Parts: sequence; C-alpha cells; structure tokens
Amino acid sequence: MVEENKFILAIDLGTSGPKVALLSTQGGLIGSEFEETPILLPPGGGAEQAPEDWWNAIQIAGQRLLAKNLVPNDDIVAVAITAQWSGTVAVDQDGNALGNAIIWMDSRGAPYVNKLVDGPLKVEGYGLAKLLNWIRLTGGIPGKSGKDPTAHILYLKYERPDIYQRAYKFLEPVDYIGLRLTGNFAASFNSITLNWLTDNRNIENVTYHEGLIKLSTIDRAKLPDLKPANAILGTLRPDIARAWGLREDVKVLMGSPDVHSAAIGSGAVRDFEPHLYIGTSGWLTCHVPFKKTDLFHNLGALPSAIPGRYLLTNEQECAGGCLQYLRNNIIFPEDELSTGVKPSNAYQLFDQIAERTPAGSDKLIFTPWLYGERTPVDDHLVRGGFNNQSLNTTRAHMVRAVFEGVAYNSRWLLKYVELFNKRPVEAVNMVGGGAKSNIWCQIHADVLNRPIRQVKDPIEANVRGAALLASASLGYMKYDEIGTRVKISKTYTPNPDHRNIYDELFKEFVAIYEANRKIHARLNRQH
Repeated sequence: MVEENKFILAIDLGTSGPKVALLSTQGGLIGSEFEETPILLPPGGGAEQAPEDWWNAIQIAGQRLLAKNLVPNDDIVAVAITAQWSGTVAVDQDGNALGNAIIWMDSRGAPYVNKLVDGPLKVEGYGLAKLLNWIRLTGGIPGKSGKDPTAHILYLKYERPDIYQRAYKFLEPVDYIGLRLTGNFAASFNSITLNWLTDNRNIENVTYHEGLIKLSTIDRAKLPDLKPANAILGTLRPDIARAWGLREDVKVLMGSPDVHSAAIGSGAVRDFEPHLYIGTSGWLTCHVPFKKTDLFHNLGALPSAIPGRYLLTNEQECAGGCLQYLRNNIIFPEDELSTGVKPSNAYQLFDQIAERTPAGSDKLIFTPWLYGERTPVDDHLVRGGFNNQSLNTTRAHMVRAVFEGVAYNSRWLLKYVELFNKRPVEAVNMVGGGAKSNIWCQIHADVLNRPIRQVKDPIEANVRGAALLASASLGYMKYDEIGTRVKISKTYTPNPDHRNIYDELFKEFVAIYEANRKIHARLNRQH
C-alpha cells in the first residue's frame, strides 16, 4: 500500500537533545526541529540527564515544527520514537521519573556488575560458567565498565535504595518517551537487550530468562513487559493530541534505540552492508543473518528492529562529542580569557581549518577516549588526549587531529567488524552529524581506505529510520523496500597520496592505547 499523502511524526531523543521531524510514509523528509538538553556529570563516573528536560524539549521542538503547518495535521497517522540506548529511567506507577535518568556514559555501577559476573575460573575477567551461559542465551554479557542498564539498576539498588524501592519500572529512554506519549509501560525486544536478562535465541519471541533475572538480583516486577519492535504501543494520549493539534487516533509505535534506527535510516539494510554513525558517540554496524558474539572486542549480533533479523552491535564512546569538547572546553571555554563570543558556526570553521591542514596533522595524534571506551576495547578507565605534541604544533593541527583521531578509532573497529563477518567491507554509508562534514567524510575514506557514501540529510538518519520502520510496520511499504528510500549525496574515494601517513599514524594510535592503558587505569581507578 503506497500513500504519499500520509505522514509520520518521528522523535529522536539524542544525548545532546531531541530532534522532532515530519516524514512521509515513503521516507521523504518534510522538516525537523532540534532542542538542546544538558548533560550532568556527577563525580565517580556519573552521567545523567533530567527526563523532564527531555520531555519539555520534545514538546518545544514538536510544537515548533507543527506550527509551521508543513502538512495537514489530520494526515499525520503515527508517532515513531528512537532514542539514545543503554540508559535507565526509574519511574513510579503513575509514570513519574524518580530523579534523573542514568545514561549510557555512566559507569558508577561497575563494582556491582563486576561482582555479578565474577566466578572461580575467569576469561577476560568473567566467570567462565556465567560467561558461557550469558552468551548462549543473550549473545552478550554485561560490560565490566558498568555502562549497561543492569549496572545502572544495581547502582540504584545499593547506593540509592530509596529510588530502587519506589521504582515501579526501570525503562530505557525510548520506552520512557513511549510511556509519556501513551501512558503504557513496555519495552521492545531490541531496547531491552542491553539489560542482558532476555533469551534472544528465538528472534521471533524474545522473553525474559528466569535464571538470568535471579542471578542479577533485580526484581522481575520492576522490568517492563516486552513487545516486538514493530508493535503498536498504543494511541497518543488525548491531552497530548489536543496540545499538538493531532487526531486522537494517532498510533505510537514501540520504537527502537538509536543504533537500530540509524541502521535503517542509513539505507544499509541488507546483510553485511555497513553504516558508520558519527554523532556524540559512534559505531560501525550492519545486519547479519546469525546470532554471534565476540567477547574480546565487545561485539555482538543482537535483535534488530526489523523482524527476524540480527544487528551487529557496538559503540564507541566519543566521536562527534570530541569536536563538541574541542569547541566548549579548549577553543571557546567560558573563563577569564574568554572574549564572550562563541561563533554559532564553530563546526563549519573547524571544517575549513581541517581542509587546509595537511593530512597527518604534522604527526599529532589525538585519541578520542575522553570518557572511556566500549569497542573494540571495553575500558572505562582509558582517557584521551593529544600525543606527539611539539613547539611546532598549531591550533590547526589540533583541530584536524581530532577529526583524524575519531577516524582512527573507526578504523580500529572496522578491523574487528570484518573479522566478525568473515568478509571485507566494500564501502560504508556514513550518517550522523559528523557526516554533514565533507572533510570528515573524506578523512574517513582515507583512513579506513574504503569508499564513504555520504547519506543525504545524514543528521536525520535516526528520525528517518524510525519513520521508515513505522511505515513498514503499518503496511505503507515492505521492509525490503526501505533501502531504496534512502538517497546518497556523494561518494568519497580514498586518496592514495594519504595512504602511507595514515597507515603509519594508525599503527601508532593503537600502540598509544597499549602503552598507556595501565597508566590510565592507575590514574582513574578511584573514579
């Protein structure tokens, strides 16, 4: 069934804030709005956001978009949701958040999850019997870094028992937004995965596993019931429909985490066809036809948003966030030396500087592990920085080195993605805010030595993916048609003149991690 005159309102709750967009049921982008939300970083490895900030920002961005009257509101048939993954919102029975959300960067639960996964015979720090059972059932295991929801919940249980006891449900951010929109408590087969409490062997019927729940010591009653990712969560709450000027029969889909929706929105939906996402964080993923785990490099094939499919899942902690750090903390901080002027086009200026700076940045190497790393190493204590800095190092070198350092990290991950799939990557679709930068696309092509396909409207990949999934779920298109709805703006081919310098610097990039990881562990273990 093809209907060009029906539309989907898509919400993408990113770490930097929510984007709300209107798309046709065939994937055409009509318009979008963004509203920033702050991140709180409590001591000891904390990372939080206020759920009320999320909701207020969604309302502001959504109403601003709808006020443009880009389409008749009566033709909006559904709301699709996607959001940052690996977060935890404790809510009471009325759906009220009990304090701040613990987000994917938070590692305060590490001591509790390390105790949980311990055992007499160890492999990579995991008790062997527990490790084998977890991987057999789920395809993965709670990360020792403490950044998975199980660790978040255990942190609340032991350090904030007041919140734990009062909690009716613990929800992923995407499922919290679904609750706010419909009043219904639920999680999808794929949003729940990083709790590592489900049996994922039957991809068509993911269920909680009683043994894993008992082992975790988390109360089953505090976990949401599960639905397929393509299920309808409910209809839009009447008060929200009235406030937004929408029909009261608008359907709200279950939705998916950002990794899953970006995979769809990138257009790379066939098995082994990869996409690279450069947002606040980054990842290089693809759909695969099997359940598999690479424990040593934190890679796993987990339930996809597409029914019956698995998605190779990984995440690198800081990607575009490194440029944000460069802007806010190094180039334009608010301190005694500040001029008080922070240009609104700082990222475009960074692009210009990077373009005119020679490849290799005079052999200055930036390591992007500003908040630890997940893949291809699970190390929450490692930290980043500029390496091989000299009296000749300029600000321009530092700017380009940040672009290159994120690309080196992508190349480090690429190696293990190819080993996981047992086949080389031919070309990569690039999405996220980083893909708006032509020079960053070219740097990635040069560093990865692979063609980079810059997806049209790359920053809208998540909302586009959420809308396309909703469209397929509601019957407006078939799942295998999704890839044809995504356009490529430009393909960047590797520059052979940069091959030697990037091969040399990438080798040293990995060596920097190996040489310094014990130092970082000593410096940061108290956190």
